Amino acid sequence: MDLQISVFLLFILFTAGHSLSCYECMSLTGSCADQKLKTCPSGSLQCESSTAVVQVGDFTSKVKGKDCASACQSGSMNLGTVKATTSCCNTDQCNLQDAPDPSKNGKTCYTCDGQTCTTILSCSGNEDRCIKATVNFGGQSAVAKGCASKSVCDSTTSVAGIESVSCCEGNLCNGAQSVSQSFLFLCCSLLSFFLLH
Repeated sequence: MDLQISVFLLFILFTAGHSLSCYECMSLTGSCADQKLKTCPSGSLQCESSTAVVQVGDFTSKVKGKDCASACQSGSMNLGTVKATTSCCNTDQCNLQDAPDPSKNGKTCYTCDGQTCTTILSCSGNEDRCIKATVNFGGQSAVAKGCASKSVCDSTTSVAGIESVSCCEGNLCNGAQSVSQSFLFLCCSLLSFFLLH
């Protein structure tokens, strides 16, 4: 009996003292070549890897990041000019690979180009919903539309300035309509909502 209690206590000591280790990097050039391994702080239960691509006209920027996370959900969102993908895992050093760049899945949603929301966007990977979001910045409202995975739609985290986020299932279910100015600000707000929640 004493041996069983001793083994149980040793098991608890070894498992309780184990900290998760994840790779860490932040790159504005699209390459995490200098990623470092770090021991996660208490409360971090997952490792995260994210990739975001912003394309406005001829300008393209790719941001990659890896870190520990207390709450992370794998998923992706594509608003046409902004596309973000996050992968989450829960074992040591599991975020060595970059977040995947998924292929098209046949689903379509409307996206906004700054003035109208009549452009049709091809969704990819696990983006199985159409998303519509409204932001208020400086008294002006703007709308963004695109594709999103269920995990992005189910997220309950709020970001200042974002008035509403709604998702629907079915091709082109997020409707076509005109939009106001501040479209680029909305895209950046939604990108921070997705990457930092």
